[in-house]
Amino acid sequence: MPQLNSTAVLESSALVAPVTALEFLGDDYLLTGEGPVLSIFSLRASPKQCMSLNVLHNYRIHGIRPKGQNKSDGNVPETPTRDDDVKLVVFGGKCLRLINVRTCGSGLEVAGPLMELQDWVLDVCWLKPGEANPLLGVTLAHNAALLLEPQSGKALTRSSCVEVCLLYSALLIGPSWETSVLVGGTVFNQLVLWRPGGAGANSQAQVERRLLGHKGVIFSLCYLQSSGWLASASDDRSVRVWHVGRVGGDGGCGEESPTCLRVLYGHQARVFCVRLSPGQVYSAGEDGACLLWEWEGDGRVGRMLKGHRSGGIRALAVSKGSVGEGSRWVATGGADGGVRLWNVIDQSSETTALENQKDLGFRGRGSPKVVRSVGGHDSVLVCTDQGEVFLHQDGLWEAIWNGGPEFRSYCIMEVAYIQLQNSSTDKGLWVCALGNLNGGVQVFPLNHSGAGLFLQAGEGKIHSLQWVEGCGVWGFSWCLLVSGSEGLVYRWMVQVEEDETGPVLMMEKMKPFMLPPCAKRWLTAAVVMPSGKDASWVCGDRRGSLLLYREMVKGIQVEEKIDEERADGNIRLENNMNDVSIPISPISTLFGIHGKRGVTSVSEHQGVFYSTGRDGCVRVLTVKGDSLNVRRIQRACKGMEWLEKVLFLDSDGLHHEKHKTNDEESEKQEERLAESMPEDGQVEREESDGGKDTLTEEAKVKEKWPESKQNGDTARESVSEASFIMVGFHSIQFVLWDPLRREKLFSAACGGGHRSWAYICPSNVQTHLSNHTVGQGTLIFIKQGAVMASHSLTSSATEVRGHILREGLHGRGLSCVHHLGSVSKPGVSSEAWEVLIIGGEDTTVTVLAIKPEQDIVKVLAVIADHISNVRTLAAVPGGATEDQKSDRWTDPSSSFSTLVFSAGGRAQLQCCHLLIGWEEQFNWPGCQVTQIAGHRLDEQWERRRNRHKTVKMDPETRYMSMAVLHDGTDVVFLALACSDGAVRLFTLAKDSKKIELLWETFYHQRCVLSVASYSLEDLHGKQHVLLFSGATDGAVALWDLTTVLDSKSKDSWDGPSTPCFSVLFHQSGVNTLVISEHHEDIIILASGGDDGQLSVMKIRVEFSQPETGSVCPQVLSHWSVPLAHSAPLTALSALSSTQLVSTSPDQRVCVWRLCDDGLHHQGAMFSHTADASGVWAWRREGPESESGAYVVVCGQGLQLLKLTEREKEHGKETRARQKEEERLKISFCSSAC
Repeated sequence: MPQLNSTAVLESSALVAPVTALEFLGDDYLLTGEGPVLSIFSLRASPKQCMSLNVLHNYRIHGIRPKGQNKSDGNVPETPTRDDDVKLVVFGGKCLRLINVRTCGSGLEVAGPLMELQDWVLDVCWLKPGEANPLLGVTLAHNAALLLEPQSGKALTRSSCVEVCLLYSALLIGPSWETSVLVGGTVFNQLVLWRPGGAGANSQAQVERRLLGHKGVIFSLCYLQSSGWLASASDDRSVRVWHVGRVGGDGGCGEESPTCLRVLYGHQARVFCVRLSPGQVYSAGEDGACLLWEWEGDGRVGRMLKGHRSGGIRALAVSKGSVGEGSRWVATGGADGGVRLWNVIDQSSETTALENQKDLGFRGRGSPKVVRSVGGHDSVLVCTDQGEVFLHQDGLWEAIWNGGPEFRSYCIMEVAYIQLQNSSTDKGLWVCALGNLNGGVQVFPLNHSGAGLFLQAGEGKIHSLQWVEGCGVWGFSWCLLVSGSEGLVYRWMVQVEEDETGPVLMMEKMKPFMLPPCAKRWLTAAVVMPSGKDASWVCGDRRGSLLLYREMVKGIQVEEKIDEERADGNIRLENNMNDVSIPISPISTLFGIHGKRGVTSVSEHQGVFYSTGRDGCVRVLTVKGDSLNVRRIQRACKGMEWLEKVLFLDSDGLHHEKHKTNDEESEKQEERLAESMPEDGQVEREESDGGKDTLTEEAKVKEKWPESKQNGDTARESVSEASFIMVGFHSIQFVLWDPLRREKLFSAACGGGHRSWAYICPSNVQTHLSNHTVGQGTLIFIKQGAVMASHSLTSSATEVRGHILREGLHGRGLSCVHHLGSVSKPGVSSEAWEVLIIGGEDTTVTVLAIKPEQDIVKVLAVIADHISNVRTLAAVPGGATEDQKSDRWTDPSSSFSTLVFSAGGRAQLQCCHLLIGWEEQFNWPGCQVTQIAGHRLDEQWERRRNRHKTVKMDPETRYMSMAVLHDGTDVVFLALACSDGAVRLFTLAKDSKKIELLWETFYHQRCVLSVASYSLEDLHGKQHVLLFSGATDGAVALWDLTTVLDSKSKDSWDGPSTPCFSVLFHQSGVNTLVISEHHEDIIILASGGDDGQLSVMKIRVEFSQPETGSVCPQVLSHWSVPLAHSAPLTALSALSSTQLVSTSPDQRVCVWRLCDDGLHHQGAMFSHTADASGVWAWRREGPESESGAYVVVCGQGLQLLKLTEREKEHGKETRARQKEEERLKISFCSSAC
């Protein structure tokens, strides 16, 4: 409990806010401004953050100007050396400050006091930077300029333009005050040029140049002295480049009649930033794209760099020097708080032009029907409608196989890279399989087609071929699956050896699979994984179903099983196991789960299965016993309904599903047809002795798959899910989509997903690909009888290489935040991470982990299940689900689980289960998401039998607030405040995993903004549930919902029609309600409203009729603070029964103490989070050195604050010191005027 003589002090521990300033310091360092915090990043080797420093207190940084660098001349200061420091001026809002960058960019230090002005600062220019005491030219928002002495802060002179107007952007150009020129972008959509040093006796100067053409206000300006170009970015979505000649110095205001050289249209929204470099124009805007314009020709978009979420790019910087041969750094800062860095190759320095839609010049007989990539680089395999197979290599086409009449008109083809069994090196070769209309399958090595084998898979049409890697199940061989007629899937185990005559194929027939009856009865995807002594197959069919098959692993396990059955006298089992004609039926089926358009792929990663389909979804699946269960569904971006597969990522990069090549084997591939090395560590080999060593086989399985995957289930060692890239089609575009960062990594217009295609990753990237380099690959596809490539196959240049210096969060505003708990490394409680969930206007829910001591924010998971904005969150601590339970998670400090509910627009309610645990591999927390249930009111109305007799619910209904009424063993009760004037009660059945609407009331008759619940017991031990609801009329109602807990049939329960009481708390809407316990029968109800008032009511709960349990509330006291905030009080949280934390769009976070005589203000802090809409306060338990109280605020960003209590006398001394500093600033401002 807080002491009466103490004050609360809030200090920032972590901040995620829009990045509003970027500046390069040479080619080795990047300076960023995020809120008032200045950070420096080292770009040497692996980019990393060196230091951060709060320099502008409560102002947001809008510009950084190193000494010797002005935006007007484009000069970039040299990289800091060991002996020299670099001086900066940082400005934003109405202030500026001098900062020193210490030797070698190792740190930052304040070089002077905070200088506050009476007007907004738009630009600062170093004047006479070569002298011992340089001056500062400051451009002000009301078309004025100020000359400052930076060390003393003395204003030497002030000059203004006779045309008094508001500027949205400005640029001060020139080496000295006397010869400087101010370029201003006015509110009247014009550019004006005038000279501050040429002002008359009245300190006013005339406009000397006026540039017209923009249809909106000008947000950004940039001048390049070497070319005489002036660029302007506007609200009208355009960038204009003007030729103004030499400006400043001896050039004055430049040419008499400036001309507009280019009008560049390419952005989909407002353009916020523009930068110039010799022969290049860079722009960035609200659409989140950074465009690199081709100056030659008509000024088209040359490249587009995208990497930020919704909200756009707020800052842009371009380095001057060359990072590598003909390349430069481009940095962007987004509204999502992220910083992205690209190493962009200049077009003029590229040796090979990148051509779009390159025709590979296929000239073979017939038309190409199937295309596949073999080994990367420029090796492409094509099958034609004449039954011929052609290989493209080194720019030439060569026919390598002719199937004859049986393979004409219809032929399907798949390839696989298979390791040689009897080779002393990890060498392999490509094997091709082709199927025809008559059940025939031809299998042959690409470099020796004469060594092929012909297989017969029934009598009918071969619908599909699938190569599945054994992954240790049968040694290291591959399995060929052939989907024939009558729903049979024939299987052969394939191995390759090499003798003096060449490669030798060895095929062993296996038991077929039987697909369940359906209209489109053929296999489309398959994957296998060891499961104990069995092998689990997860397959997908054309009907959209997922099937689980189980068979004994060939080897010692089978022999042990046969021996056991022989002992029981059961010889039939032995015969059945050896009879390959008896098909295997699925033991678990998820019928039509991917829709009628079918499953496109099934893959496995770390014991978890991932399936894709043409329904635009990736389903994460686990196997528990003999059941195939869906853990989570992830959707691609809007309109991307055709998904083909996923590519898995980890902290190092991207792992291909099947194979990769390295440089040594790639050189051999040019000499021998299509030979390449598989991915490192993916395949282990052993000398073949002609027989099968079952002990070695089992050892290989255990080496390939950990023991945790041998227990019959697919529970994985790691709690985190795999990060992956979605591969699919968006209309006619082939797209690589990153679902975690919600960004498009690659796009190529190919015509749609119905055509044959293959994606080749960059040839110059070794071992691992990052999510940046994967987008630099090449798409091969067939279009109008031609084999096309998205660009040249022989180009070795990587066009753009990207880095993520700081991960972004939600680009749009955050609506709600909830603290889930803390997690730390086992045995090291001092390294605790705070786990939060946030929801916002971008329709996603994000799970975050924050390490307050080091200001580290990490995204653990992104849940994109909502179709509209997320307005409210709730959490129920709970144990792990059956497929998440593991003996590994026994330490409560290193793991916990919880049910999370999210609700918002379009009356949508979602529930998921989170398992948070410590990842030893990465040394940070991990998160596993399991989707539980979802509910939408409009869908429930559609299911009504007599819905035509009722009025359909408003599709724009929004859930405004949510509270958990009761968490039972088998059901969870939820109350939601709705915008249509209703208070609704929902239930989540834990067994059936369904959310159902139980009760609703329209008592308020207006939008209900907030709800809060409370549970208590009477003298007889009976539990009572109370619900408070607040609406836009300022009234708060109390509901007694106790009877719902006693009702045997929830369907027949009829809730109360009127509340127990209703009290007018506020003059307008009740935005937030918080309940805390004071005594056993006394509760504290706090509320915040649109009127800025904070109200607290102490209520005694009495039971008038103990036998019926009816509630009789009694108000004991009521206190209020009319002007708790100068704006609507949007969020409130209880730190304890006597301590509250509130926030508002006025950006103040206030701490209040509840005493016997009312509410007392205990402390406040200015938050750097604009439009604050959510707050959560909690206390971290633990030793005194590790415990503490924290407050998190969300809005346009997120900020974590640490709350400490100090003696009041110390607080008075601090305020006196702050007031003294404020008087100095006011004195400075007066002298400046």
